[in-house]
Amino acid sequence: MNTDITALAKPEYPVVDRNPPFTKTVGNFNTLDYLRLLSITGVSVTVGYLSGIKPNIRGPSMFTGGLIGLMGGFMYAYQNSAGRLMGFFPNDEEVARYKKYNK
Repeated sequence: MNTDITALAKPEYPVVDRNPPFTKTVGNFNTLDYLRLLSITGVSVTVGYLSGIKPNIRGPSMFTGGLIGLMGGFMYAYQNSAGRLMGFFPNDEEVARYKKYNK
């Protein structure tokens, strides 16, 4: 049984790489991906700090919130980058960039 979602859904945009490796996906992060990653991390650090005020564990709570936000932000940026490479999200920049290198 194939549980790969890409086998079930058809891409709406040109496919740059059907199964992009980790390094290519991370290398494809754009400015908006990094901005989202940092924003999610920053919000999580703040929430962690604020949730640790009452029990007086601000430091560990802030650190834990930051780690959770960093992982969540990275996963969100990775999902968007991989989606653009696989053709599930708008990918005009990626198509132009990879056509230039593949010629």
